[in-house]
Amino acid sequence: MVASQRQRSNWQSVHGVMLLDKPRGCTSQTALQQVRRALRAEKAGHTGTLDPLADGLLPLCFGAATKFAQMHLDADKAYRAVLQLGVTTTTDDGEGEVIERKALPDWTSVELRRVLQGFVGTIAQTPPIYSALKRAGKPLYAYARSGQEIDVAPRRVRIDAIDLVALQDDVLTLDVRCGKGTYIRALARDIGHQLGCGAHLAALRRTASGGFEIGQACTLDAVCGLDAGAAQAHLLPVDSLVQGLPRVDLDASLSARLLHGQTVVPELGPSMPHGQVRVHGGISPHLSFLGVAQWDGHVLSPQRLLSNEELQAQ
Repeated sequence: MVASQRQRSNWQSVHGVMLLDKPRGCTSQTALQQVRRALRAEKAGHTGTLDPLADGLLPLCFGAATKFAQMHLDADKAYRAVLQLGVTTTTDDGEGEVIERKALPDWTSVELRRVLQGFVGTIAQTPPIYSALKRAGKPLYAYARSGQEIDVAPRRVRIDAIDLVALQDDVLTLDVRCGKGTYIRALARDIGHQLGCGAHLAALRRTASGGFEIGQACTLDAVCGLDAGAAQAHLLPVDSLVQGLPRVDLDASLSARLLHGQTVVPELGPSMPHGQVRVHGGISPHLSFLGVAQWDGHVLSPQRLLSNEELQAQ
């Protein structure tokens, strides 16, 4: 047996969610693979990338949790953003070439807050040209790097709140809560434009994702410094990814039918909202997470369920 095969044979069926405080300068994929090796986990994935230049909360999924990673992609996010005022760049962050430098206008704090408030709500946002969004099967950054000028269509995004944290000279620090698809780089660029001086994103830290908070996260160094058993103790349960969904409890009989791919008709009452639900089942009070199903007001249909092996691992 070669060394790589011996290493692989030591890997385990690990199931759960690791909340990582990703360091700046590290790609999401690199961080995932480092934690995967620390856990000795056979299967791993994440819930959407965090730019290398950003740090902060990155939920990582292992084993059965990877089945529900896609559902977390649409989760609301929160960020601490640091804007460098008076300087615009090609990439809307500190990595790009400087396009223009401007002096800061003499606006008041009231005027600043009014500008920030103008970005709260559902707005049209033009993504940065240096982004992974695709056009004709090609990422936008590929066009930008080759010098091709293309029109980037604005998209509708939702920004729930922008709170002013600090303004020190030409550095503006903000807390932003937003929906999926929001580019904080683009927000920094547009805020600078509205202020009349230009701006770019100098630093970014993700502080929340869905129901997860940065205070729950482990650092990469801390996780990688543990043996597999100790590292696995930091895993959250598989169903933590879908805690925002309404919960349905089934008895053993209905659970067995659902797990065999059949629809079931539980008595849930009119208060249960239609849509996705997280399902727990078995013999009360020892109910296990079964997966996610769809409730239409009458019938519960299986959508994404755990396998027998995954159920036994709980």
